[in-house]
Amino acid sequence: MITLALAGKPNCGKSTFFKAATMAQVEIANYPFTTIDANHGVAYVRTTCPCKELGIEGCTQCQDGVRFVPVAFIDVAGLVPDAHKGRGLGNQFLDNLRQADAILHVVDASGATDEEGNPVDPGSHDPREDIEFLGVEMTMWVHGILAKHWPRIRRQAQSKNYNIHDGVADVLAGLGITYEDSLHAESELGIDLQRSEVEDLVPFCELLLAKNKPVLFVANKMDTADRALLADLTEKGGIVSSAAAELALRMAAEGGFIHYIPGDPSFTINEDANLSAQQRAGLEHLAALMAEHGGTGVQQAIDRAVFELLDQIIVYPVEDERHFTDKQGRVLPDAFLMPKGSTPRDLAYQVHTDIGEGFLYAVDARTDMRIKESTELKHGDIIKIVSTKK
Repeated sequence: MITLALAGKPNCGKSTFFKAATMAQVEIANYPFTTIDANHGVAYVRTTCPCKELGIEGCTQCQDGVRFVPVAFIDVAGLVPDAHKGRGLGNQFLDNLRQADAILHVVDASGATDEEGNPVDPGSHDPREDIEFLGVEMTMWVHGILAKHWPRIRRQAQSKNYNIHDGVADVLAGLGITYEDSLHAESELGIDLQRSEVEDLVPFCELLLAKNKPVLFVANKMDTADRALLADLTEKGGIVSSAAAELALRMAAEGGFIHYIPGDPSFTINEDANLSAQQRAGLEHLAALMAEHGGTGVQQAIDRAVFELLDQIIVYPVEDERHFTDKQGRVLPDAFLMPKGSTPRDLAYQVHTDIGEGFLYAVDARTDMRIKESTELKHGDIIKIVSTKK
C-alpha cells in the first residue's frame, strides 16, 4: 500500500488534517509537540467509479459514483529547525519519514505560529519561510547518514569488485534509494562521486530525496489566512486547505446532518436535520469558504500527492470481463493503485504472486479484446487476467 506522511512544524494543523482524512481519534491541542509518537491510519484517494460511465448496476464499492482507494497515512511529530542536529524531537521525526512514498508538508498559512510552532499573533510570521526548511532538514539528515560512511565507501570503491553506487544504496536502503537512483543523481549533477568530498554531497542528497520522497506543501488554515498570500502560495505549487473545516464536515456527515462526500466542492443540509441556529450559521460559513476555494483542500491534497507526485493510476481487475465481476458476482470488487507504465503482468503480480507467475494473457473488459503483455495500462482500465494458477 502507498504511504503518505504528514510533516511540518508543530502546531500547524497536522493532527487535525490527519483526523479529518482518517477520522481516527488523535489528540489535537494548541501547543507544540502534541504528537510525540507517529499516528498511523488509512486515508483514501478519490476517483470516479467506472460503473456510472458503463451503466453497470449493482456496484456496492462506490458512493454516488465516487470510488475511494485506501492509502496508508502517517502523522509524524512536529519538525523544528536543526532537527537533524537533534533539536526538538530530532531524528525521531526524520526516521518516521523512511516509510513514506510521498510527503504532505503542512504549513500554517495564517502566520499564527513562529518557526518552532509557538503561537504568535496571526499574520506576524511569514509561512513562506517554512516551505523550504523541511527539505533542508531532510537533506542534511541524509547527508549526515552518508557522511558517517563516506570514508569507508570511497575506500572500498577503489576495489574493482565494489561500485560506489552500491555503497550509497546499501547505506540509504532504508529510504528506498537504489543503485540506479545514485547513478542517475550523479549523472544529472555532472559529478564524479568517487572524487567527491563529503562536504560536496549536499546537492547529491537533495536530489536523491527529491526523486524518492517527493513533497507537496499544503497551506493550511486558509480560513484565517491573507487572500493575497494564499494566491502566492498556490502559484508556488502548493494547495490551500482548511483541515478544521474538513473535520467539521465529516463529523456533520457522520451525524446525519449533511450529505457530503470528501472532495466535493459543496454539501447539502439534510431536510430532516435538527440544527440549532448556531449550527446552521456554522454550516453557512463552511459553505461560503468552500465556494471561495472549491472545497476544503484536504481530499484534493491527498489525490494530488498520489496521482501527480507519485504518478499513479487506478486499475480494476475482474474475473468475468462481460459482467465486470468476480466469481461471486460482485461488480468491480477491487481497485489497485499502480505506477504509470505498469503492464498486465504487473497487475497479475499485484493481485497475487501465483497469478503473476502463471500469467498467460489479459483481456481489456471494456473492449472484450486480448491485450499484449507489454501493453501499458491506463487509468480506469478494467482487466481480466488469465493465468495457469488460480
